[in-house]
Amino acid sequence: MPLDQHWDEQEEEGGGEMTFIEHLEELRWHIIRALAAIIIFTVLAFVFKTELWNGVILAPSRPDFWTYRKLCEFAEVVSAPDLCVKKIDFILINREMTGQFMMAITYSFFIGLSLAFPYAFWELWRFIRPGLRDVEVSASRGAVFWVTFLFFCGVLFGYYVVSPLAINFLADFKIDESIENQVDISSYVSLLVMMVLACGLTFQLPMIIFVLSQVGVMTPKFMREYRKHAFIVILIIAAIITPSPDIFSQLLVTAPLLLLYEISIFVSARVNNKREKARLASEIAEENEMRFRNNQ
Repeated sequence: MPLDQHWDEQEEEGGGEMTFIEHLEELRWHIIRALAAIIIFTVLAFVFKTELWNGVILAPSRPDFWTYRKLCEFAEVVSAPDLCVKKIDFILINREMTGQFMMAITYSFFIGLSLAFPYAFWELWRFIRPGLRDVEVSASRGAVFWVTFLFFCGVLFGYYVVSPLAINFLADFKIDESIENQVDISSYVSLLVMMVLACGLTFQLPMIIFVLSQVGVMTPKFMREYRKHAFIVILIIAAIITPSPDIFSQLLVTAPLLLLYEISIFVSARVNNKREKARLASEIAEENEMRFRNNQ
């Protein structure tokens, strides 16, 4: 039985709290359902491995990738031919007999995990939600949607912006022209997955600030005061994410991160205003209650 249904039934019966064992039992079923979703998506990813590898995973390694084509179009507009990517100078190879098979299984799991993330998070939220107060539930309304939305925005940003820039730069970087880049498939895919998942997690910044603001750890005043420091940190993060030294690549990564920071300030300000209004309303209610008691 789902925890929220069990919780409602207990309230209708006159209260009472779930035991620790009952909590563990409910948590177990939520975890089982989340794992089942991950396994289903993993199996589907393995079944359609040819389409996924050719059309998604290996796409950034080819010059006809969407991002490279748009860079070439932009290069024509601004008369900067160096921005156009016409060749990705490396060859993908496999050095192990079981390499491709294990790669297909491993990264089918990563794809399954990414696709099942919304449902898995929803299952976790269903377990946590009944233990929250009404005010907390109201304040966190839409959490599943926003976490999912931000995660996939980060994944798309990592896949279409960060990864192609990193792959192109690393493929073109040579200490000597006589050295040919023969890249193991595991190295290429590891870089791609790391970039994509890192961006997916980085885009959770507004939700992290939302939670910290709810508990009073973060305030918009603090974030505004340290905006310059945050800008330097964002530049460092952008430099780490994109090894390319050109300013255009840096700006492509820095701009969305700065936007996320500003959105986080706005989120923190809204949470802070609601908390302040709730505090004032509580104080007024206490004063009115005291006056009523004194009049009696």
